[in-house]
Amino acid sequence: HVQLVESGGGSVQAGGSLRLSCVSTASQNSMAWFRQAPGKEREGVAAIYIGGDRLYADSVKGRFTISLNRAQTMVYLQMSNLEPEDTAMYYCAAGGGVDSDYEYSLSASDFDYWGQGTQVTVS
Repeated sequence: HVQLVESGGGSVQAGGSLRLSCVSTASQNSMAWFRQAPGKEREGVAAIYIGGDRLYADSVKGRFTISLNRAQTMVYLQMSNLEPEDTAMYYCAAGGGVDSDYEYSLSASDFDYWGQGTQVTVS
């Protein structure tokens, strides 16, 4: 049974930076970050795949960077130039990561495992 545990959330002023971390109990071929703000649906933020391919939501391109350790058990999300609109619970996801056409995906339904989340608040 795969477990994912996130850390690194917190409160920061607009323009600031945070680094989220997520550890997996097993190596993964794909890992991702999602976020969910109150009253909104969960949305994909960034995903990374074996071989190093990355996928980003348009809203975070140029501000967020996803990375994976060599053992493929930890994924990081470096967030810079944070905006109040980035305020949300951030979730780590792993496994799958492709849609029915085997294309890289940022859809929550295409990932198998989930962490409990870490809160990010930007004021």
